[in-house]
Amino acid sequence: MSRTRAGFVVAGIAAGAVVMTGAPAAQAATVNVNYHCKTPIGDKSAVSPIDITATPSGSSYRLKMTFQKGVSSSPIELGKGAMNPHATILLGGADSGSLTVTGPSNPAPIPANTPIKITDLSGTYTPKASGKVTFTPGVLTILALGTTTTCTADPKPGVSLTLTVKAAGGSSGSGGSSGSSTSGGTTSSGGSSGSGGTSGGSSGNLAQTGSDDGVVALGTLGGTVLLFGAGGALWLTRRSRRRV
Repeated sequence: MSRTRAGFVVAGIAAGAVVMTGAPAAQAATVNVNYHCKTPIGDKSAVSPIDITATPSGSSYRLKMTFQKGVSSSPIELGKGAMNPHATILLGGADSGSLTVTGPSNPAPIPANTPIKITDLSGTYTPKASGKVTFTPGVLTILALGTTTTCTADPKPGVSLTLTVKAAGGSSGSGGSSGSSTSGGTTSSGGSSGSGGTSGGSSGNLAQTGSDDGVVALGTLGGTVLLFGAGGALWLTRRSRRRV
C-alpha cells in the first residue's frame, strides 16, 4: 500500500471515529408522573419524578426505575417487608411492547397515612430490533397486606430514556446496525467463494495478494527459461550425436 493510500485509510478511520463518538448512545431525562391509584380504600393520586437508567450487560441492558417521591398511602402502618412493588416500562421507537421491573420490599416500616416510598425497580431489556428505543414509565402495582393498589399515569408521561440499541444476534432490526452482526457471517462466506483475493478487506490481505501474483509471475518466467534451457541442451546433445 502506498503512503498516499495509507493516509486516506487512516483519515477515513479517524473520521468514522469522530462520527461514532459524536452520536450519543443514551439520553435520559427525569419525568414527572401523575399517578392515579386505585386502592382498597378509594382513589388516591400523587406526582413523582421518575428516572429510568440503563447499564449495558452483554447483549442486553439492566434497567433501573427510580421514584424520587412517595406514591399513594396506607391507612395503617406497613411493617418492614410488607410492601412489594413492580411496574411496567413502555417501549417505543424501533421496539414496541413493555417490560416488567421489580424491586425489593420496603426495608423499613412505613407509617400510616404517609406517601409510600417505592424502592428502586429493575429488570433486563434485550433488544428485539435495532435503532433508537424509548422507555416511558407505565403502570405501577403495589402489593401490601394481601391487597393490590394499581396506579396508572394520566396523562401519559414523557419519555424518560432513549437508547440506541442493536438487536441481539442481528436476527431482527431496522437499518443496517443489526446487519453488522449478520454481515460478519456474510463476509466470511463471501471470502470462501472469493479466493482470488476479493474476500480480504484488510490492507494486509491485499498486499499479500499482490506479492503472491508477483511470485507466481516470476516463477512462471523462471520455469519458462528453465524449460527453454533444458530444451536447448537436449537439442544440442542430439545434434552432437548425429555428427559423431
